[in-house]
Amino acid sequence: MTQTSTISRNNRFAIEVIGDPASEGGVSSPSEAAGKITVGDFSESFPMDLSFWTVGDYSRSWERALRELEASKNSTSCLISSITDPETANFIFCWPIYREGEDVYVQNSIIFLDGLEENFNPQEPWRYVEARSLVDEDGNQISEWSTTISQVRRFRESIGSQ
Repeated sequence: MTQTSTISRNNRFAIEVIGDPASEGGVSSPSEAAGKITVGDFSESFPMDLSFWTVGDYSRSWERALRELEASKNSTSCLISSITDPETANFIFCWPIYREGEDVYVQNSIIFLDGLEENFNPQEPWRYVEARSLVDEDGNQISEWSTTISQVRRFRESIGSQ
């Protein structure tokens, strides 16, 4: 997946389910849904495996992750985009999110479970996110998108009232 870092004047933020097989009368596979993340002008759809978590589990996890980000002016959190049973899986797809004061940075990543020092706890995925870095181990720039904590909070409050 080729991505380009963007600097945007549009700070909006959202992560949502855009294709839920339970609400589509079985039109798509019941083992997969689709999600979408929006950060500023960047937007990307992603597949969500439903073999371990339901759509509701993903939504609850995202709300917890955003609350974790809001809890401290300098914090790290993680939005899981696709998870299978951590007992048998090799990796988890996610969107690490880093807060530095009012600024929030979002990256796309994979958590490799065999490299963890403890069993993965899907209720606290931020514990397994590496510190924010702008380059990978090969020296390549990591794609990153930015928004503000007020936009993240606005989004979280809007989903909490639904």
